Amino acid sequence: MYNQTMAKADQIIFVCSNCGEEYIRWQGKCSNCGEWNTLKEFKTQNSKFKIGGQHLPAIEPVEIDKIKITNFQRLSTKIGEFDRVLGGPEKSAGIVPASIILVGGEPGIGKSTLLLELASNLNNVLYVSGEESLEQMKMRFDRLGLKKNNLNLLADIDLDSIMSAITKVNPALVIVDSIQAIYSKDFPSTPGSLVQVRECALRLQQIAKVTATPVILIGHVTKEGSVAGPKTLEHLVDVVLYLEGERFYNHRILRSTKNRFGTVDEIGIFEMTEKGLEEVANPSKLFLEERTKNIAGTVVTAAIEGSRAILVEVQALTSTTSFGYPQRRASGFDLNRLQLIIAVLQKRAGLNLSNQDVFVNIVGGIKINEPAVDLAVAMAIASVIKGKAIDPKICVFGEVGLSGEIRKVRLESKRIAEAKRLGFSKFNISKSLEGAVRSYCV
Repeated sequence: MYNQTMAKADQIIFVCSNCGEEYIRWQGKCSNCGEWNTLKEFKTQNSKFKIGGQHLPAIEPVEIDKIKITNFQRLSTKIGEFDRVLGGPEKSAGIVPASIILVGGEPGIGKSTLLLELASNLNNVLYVSGEESLEQMKMRFDRLGLKKNNLNLLADIDLDSIMSAITKVNPALVIVDSIQAIYSKDFPSTPGSLVQVRECALRLQQIAKVTATPVILIGHVTKEGSVAGPKTLEHLVDVVLYLEGERFYNHRILRSTKNRFGTVDEIGIFEMTEKGLEEVANPSKLFLEERTKNIAGTVVTAAIEGSRAILVEVQALTSTTSFGYPQRRASGFDLNRLQLIIAVLQKRAGLNLSNQDVFVNIVGGIKINEPAVDLAVAMAIASVIKGKAIDPKICVFGEVGLSGEIRKVRLESKRIAEAKRLGFSKFNISKSLEGAVRSYCV
């Protein structure tokens, strides 16, 4: 006999594995993202959110004029670069109460290390690990030489147990490592599945909002570099941070792609050492410490990341192509933008690059997308083609237009101030690309 009660409790839905869109019946193509054969069948249960075994109290709407903000202060992580990325007033930047933060990154990039360091700086933190035992976490804590603070460790993947621990400990901060390992009995699917990731994150979001306890979730990433799980996971959280870095470089970059409480332009720079991740107080010096001078094809530029200027070295190399179609390769710079700059150099500056393979590299593994780097890339290419080294005391920046003009960029005074601080005394003053090439590469 058909059980009507069970039919109401269990509902079959189809979830797109690419964007997280839900459907009540299967279809070949997701109408939201346009991908084919991405709908997966899941069985959900209608259950209310609970904290410590009890249902959440009913919440009534409140007029905005009656809402009073009292003792609502950000929680400083005591890691300046982390606080910088989270945003807020300069002297009181940090974690917003009741917020939920998602931190993603490649395996082994240092996510757990960074957050364990963060946890050791604060009092009354609950660190939940679904991937390590208590002994393993203690070994990592001792290896990093962290100070012993009021840090509570929990090795569990059951969501109900985790929420009970939160109500019992009443921590100032909760760290979950990782959201893909957490499991809820209310949803009959394996940990890491779309429904488990979404529903567990949703319940942790609810407890964060109700108890005003900030929660940091560590997330795995896919081979494309995005956080694994449904796209709705990034919509559920308040802040999305990515820890980036090349395997063969020691520095790591913490970048924000979503921030409801601050700008998404800021980055934090760390250096991986034997004692974990350490803040880099002078990023420009880090990226220029092995700079080669008086060699054709290199030039220094000033890029803006968030509210600060960073000096980086741009290198270019050309060689006669062995094929009919010349290669263009870029590391740390947009390849399409490189194609455009090469076309402008040929048309407006008179450089013949039709039979030259062109390779461009932003030294240090950092990725820069702002148009202000255009001129540095063009000058590096012109320098190696002409065989003339550019003055090591010059710092160039500017956007290159299709007519060969050099356009002004934002925060020029801040770029110049940073360059002068590191000993640069000359700056490009030409208004055309042809004039810049003639001035410094002839």
